[in-house]
Amino acid sequence: MRFLTAAVLLACLVVSPQATNAQTAFPMLMSIKPVAATVGQSSEHVIVSRYTMYGAYQILVSGNGVTGEVLPSEIKAEDAAKKPVEQLKVRFQVAADALPGVRDVRVVMPTGVSTVGQLVIGTGPVAIENAANDSLDKATAVQVPATICGCVEKAEDVDFYKFHATAGQAFNFHVRCGRLQDKIHDLQLHCDPILMLRNSAGVTIAASDNYFRADPFLSQRFEQEGDYILEIRDVRYQGNQYWEYAIEISSQPFIECTFPLGISRGTTDISAAGFLLGDKPLSVNVDANIPAGEFWTTAKKGDQQTLPFAVEVTDLPLVTEISSDNNKPEQGQLLTAPCGLNGRLETEADVDYYTLEAKKGEALSLEIVARRRNSAIDSHLRILNEKGVQLQLSDDLKVGKRNYSDSWIENWTVPADGKYTIEIRDVHLRGGPRFPYFLQITRSKAYFELYLDTDKTQIPLGSQGVIYCRVERKNGFTGPVDLAIDGLPPSITATCGRIQAGKAVDGVSVLAAEPDAQLTVGSVRVTGTAVHEKDGEKLELSAVARPYQETYQPGGGRGHWPVDAHIVAVTDYGDIRRVNVSTQEIRLQPGGSQKIEVTIDRSPEFTTNVTLDMLYRHLASSFGDSLPPGVSLDDKQAKTLLAGSDTKGFVTVKAAADAPPVENHVSVVMAHVSLNFVMKTTYCSPAIRISVEPKSDIKK
Repeated sequence: MRFLTAAVLLACLVVSPQATNAQTAFPMLMSIKPVAATVGQSSEHVIVSRYTMYGAYQILVSGNGVTGEVLPSEIKAEDAAKKPVEQLKVRFQVAADALPGVRDVRVVMPTGVSTVGQLVIGTGPVAIENAANDSLDKATAVQVPATICGCVEKAEDVDFYKFHATAGQAFNFHVRCGRLQDKIHDLQLHCDPILMLRNSAGVTIAASDNYFRADPFLSQRFEQEGDYILEIRDVRYQGNQYWEYAIEISSQPFIECTFPLGISRGTTDISAAGFLLGDKPLSVNVDANIPAGEFWTTAKKGDQQTLPFAVEVTDLPLVTEISSDNNKPEQGQLLTAPCGLNGRLETEADVDYYTLEAKKGEALSLEIVARRRNSAIDSHLRILNEKGVQLQLSDDLKVGKRNYSDSWIENWTVPADGKYTIEIRDVHLRGGPRFPYFLQITRSKAYFELYLDTDKTQIPLGSQGVIYCRVERKNGFTGPVDLAIDGLPPSITATCGRIQAGKAVDGVSVLAAEPDAQLTVGSVRVTGTAVHEKDGEKLELSAVARPYQETYQPGGGRGHWPVDAHIVAVTDYGDIRRVNVSTQEIRLQPGGSQKIEVTIDRSPEFTTNVTLDMLYRHLASSFGDSLPPGVSLDDKQAKTLLAGSDTKGFVTVKAAADAPPVENHVSVVMAHVSLNFVMKTTYCSPAIRISVEPKSDIKK
């Protein structure tokens, strides 16, 4: 970890002419050029952003085996003050044992941590697009295998690449483009690439569109030696200077999905759907310390290593679909809970049936894991009684803030003793080797999941930052959740809040930096613990929060995409140096209210509007509420817009007449400075503890 003092970095702060709503802003990464690096190699790249990256001192890369560093720059502070530094030279070092795939990249600078950028880690040497490769006769020459890096940079841009193949050679052509743009905050329109393979005469011999979502994939064996041409463009002939792509051209075995899809720890023989695999089975080894859930690994095919693929590691007893027909309810394979079933829709129109014996009152959950592990199935799951009457149905499911094409029937209460039919099919009645599924049948237990909004917390020296955490309670759990944080940087202290019981879903933790803290960053882990009581028994529950980065949706909406980590950064002074409040202890009686006076310490020359709030919201939606149940803001008794050089405002909290009692609920007042229509820099007050007295304690 590299540490810099405030005195050294103070000179790095600049006013960005582009940031019309703010003087200082964390950078929003738009692209990395080239967008790929190679396993076992060191390479130089340029990170492109909106808002200045001047003074950047650290690069964060997700996962293991890849590190980044900022390269020295000759840009002077006075020049950076006139024009924002929106291109940053960096070097990535990729270890020989680094797992290929896509990594999250962030830039750290005195004004905070950037949004997430995307870097592809490939196995072939990187080949870079020529500036004028927009016709067949100007195609960029490439030696394969390679990872081609380019950009669909403008409308009607068509890029061509020429390579040589010998007779009998086979290559996979894997395009990563549209998927790279999911996490780019301010890139509302994504590329929809199409890939075409031509012979030397320009005749199309293969084409692909929308294989992995919007991205193409081709596998081709060349019967004749010669030169061949790859063509890539947006299918709509649109373009954007940030539409980077990587075409991974490799003869390595490519596993799309496996059967079985769900495996235990240890060694498991698998068959795989994919390309350049051959007919021999492969083996997967999972160490004993690998947790249950998604696991990315590789396998050996002779002397070749496959590219990484995903399996589902499970603790459940495993069952495999029978080889005989199970295409009618009366042919259903007998299952008992709990179990993990590996099945496959082997042909088009295949429908698999299973028979589940269950007792009245049992609470069961049935979850299909398939599309999330790269199976092609869009599953459709039903539970039928012995008469064929549908009792439960699930098509798509939602985890956190994202929808998936898998199915999940959760906490189904068995109505009577007997046998029930489980029906699994693809929504479009497709099937084949690419359509495996893993059905988890478990006894439902109370639990909860946690989600963070957003993926970063910026804490100015001597001030505070806030992390919002939201809970989803499952299977009868309604209790409170106590929050905690691990991995805080030095000189940072945390006041961790509680998500209250009942219908409350949000809680906050307030982080404070000492005035003499060093500028640094840390990847933190937010956890929650709770106790669930049922039938006189106490069950201890826990969960780790999943961070989300906010994205700018078309039309001005605020979207979210899961990322690898939540980053806490100690920053230099920003537009607001401190948010002060008149009180940090509030006691409310039901039906009562209290005013909180707020004073902001503006940085010199900062005169942009500031808004005050105790809810984290955008348009009509609230993404986080720091107030306890039954307590709200009195919008009629408030001054929340501080225009120009104004530094004083106030908010009023009020308790409903039936507000439940609560003690020392952690809350906060935020001061927002808009960066664009969706993103804002959030400054906040010290932790405010709000209590609501029980009705019985009200003095008459």
